[in-house]
Amino acid sequence: MKPEREKVVELKRILKDAFPSLSDGSLQMIARYCRLVEYPKNGILFLEGDKGNNFFYLASGTVKVYKTSPAGQETVLRLQGPGSIFAEVILFERNEYPVSAVTMAQSLVVHIPREPFLKLLDEERFRNEFIATLMHKQRYLTDRIIYLTSFDVEERFFRFLIEHYGIRSEYDIDMTKKDIASAIGTIPETLSRLIDRLKGRGIISWDSRTLKVKKDYLGQFTEESDLLED
Repeated sequence: MKPEREKVVELKRILKDAFPSLSDGSLQMIARYCRLVEYPKNGILFLEGDKGNNFFYLASGTVKVYKTSPAGQETVLRLQGPGSIFAEVILFERNEYPVSAVTMAQSLVVHIPREPFLKLLDEERFRNEFIATLMHKQRYLTDRIIYLTSFDVEERFFRFLIEHYGIRSEYDIDMTKKDIASAIGTIPETLSRLIDRLKGRGIISWDSRTLKVKKDYLGQFTEESDLLED
């Protein structure tokens, strides 16, 4: 078990990546209140309706942020990657989480407590930087709505592959089909029917975790088709 001083030094280093404009003194202060927590795959950070005492910075791993309908259907709002801040809504709007979050791989997460952090917003430079972060996320959510309403399931599926795995002809898929369906805004049954159609047309093959896509097929979903691997 690490001594308390070592924990603070490590947290200060990680938080510097999250908030580069913060002074050493402010980083030292907030680091004393934060916790660095390692989660296994499928670890629950919080559930919709839980009291929001912390927001989070993802140092490594992947976290799925999702909303659950009254019928129990999940809609993925975002797959958070390393370097992202999430659940910051509890700083301003409400003191409970409006969504749920679960890890999709082993992840290292900083828990940032609400009350000490609010005091940091008195620093003008930091406050402006943090507002810019929030505006970037707002733009993402707007783009997400356009994405769900403008593209059919097939296009959302291939755009998802490109966004999360890059442009190639063979993918090592580390997500369940249920999670992929949720991430592209559909249900598993619809995704399964799409996969069967694509297999029948000879566009893809999917054996266990290995997904192969017909060469050049992704070109219609991106302007970077010349980057496709052989």
